[in-house]
Amino acid sequence: MTEIDPQQSERIRQGDVFRDVEFFESAVEQEGIIKISKINFPLIVVLTQDCDLEGDYLRRHAENNKDQNKCLLSVIVAPLYNFEHFRLGQHLTEINLTMMTFQKGHTPYKNIQDNQNPRYHYLEFPRGIGIIPFTVIDFKHYFTVTITYLESIRSTNFICKIQQLYREDISQRFASFLSRIGLPSKS
Repeated sequence: MTEIDPQQSERIRQGDVFRDVEFFESAVEQEGIIKISKINFPLIVVLTQDCDLEGDYLRRHAENNKDQNKCLLSVIVAPLYNFEHFRLGQHLTEINLTMMTFQKGHTPYKNIQDNQNPRYHYLEFPRGIGIIPFTVIDFKHYFTVTITYLESIRSTNFICKIQQLYREDISQRFASFLSRIGLPSKS
């Protein structure tokens, strides 16, 4: 069971979980009309290192704000998918994607639940915090949002923060997945 803290901090932190976060996919201007494509993710977790988030917060709120070297342009986040939807390959049907399925009782399914597959991170949240207890992060589906956007929705969309030990595990696994050696395919 993932330990969480439902209390909001004074700033955005690594491991914060938010609901209803928009990802702006594209903005295209055609004949004077701007078309914006966005995806609304029901749940996300903040992946950016907490030391960077703290440095950004301190610089943005310092009285002498001349040194802005530690200000962030964006924050790395990843969707938290409903595990049952994920297992059935239906977690991205709203954007017309059908994903791989995982059958209960088979090794790939068990490996995800046991966090033995480096691409995914399985989380079990306590009941009663307002989100589905069984979720999964797909480390290929990370994206960025601005810190000011997260701050603007924090009072209404913050759910909880994942406790330090558990968020460090997520951070280590995300970094390991991202730094893997990509070998060319034999095509």
